[in-house]
Amino acid sequence: MTCDVGKADDVARLFDTVRAHYDGIDLLFNNAGVGYNDPFAESKPDEWTQQIDANLYGVIRCTHATIPLMKDRAAPMISTVSSVGGRYGVPGWSVYCATKFAVVGFHDTLRKELGGDGIRVSLIEPGAVYTNWGFNVSEEAMQERRDKVEALHPEDIAASLVYAFAQPGHVNAQEILVMPTRQVSP
Repeated sequence: MTCDVGKADDVARLFDTVRAHYDGIDLLFNNAGVGYNDPFAESKPDEWTQQIDANLYGVIRCTHATIPLMKDRAAPMISTVSSVGGRYGVPGWSVYCATKFAVVGFHDTLRKELGGDGIRVSLIEPGAVYTNWGFNVSEEAMQERRDKVEALHPEDIAASLVYAFAQPGHVNAQEILVMPTRQVSP
């Protein structure tokens, strides 16, 4: 089902469908994201909004809709892809980094609020990944940056998710910071 997590109506429609067809949710994987590269002084307010809507409000909306569907499930997990940019500021990505810093704080609090209910909360924070992600940067520049550090592949992120989810219900892999071996800075 297609869903723009930056739009509240899309998220509501998605979870209405889930509730109608399933008894609950065992795993929520928040993986949508938008990023625009510009020095902040040259950035555009509509690009701020797109990043905040997808990267922060999308995570918050989907998580809020999921929690009631995880009650009484065996070892449910909320897992979200943040970014190394949620730990370290990266020039040209100020608003993107701000959204990812917010996601880190949100998940730290969620772990404390939901752990008593047996709901695990895990955060995956990747470095450079070969994807078609990132606006205002030429494909050639992104490819060169990724090739230079032998960037991760989507399957590497999936493996991190599988690792976290496969743990016994009493084990919470709270944060996985996963970087290409050759990437020495964000």
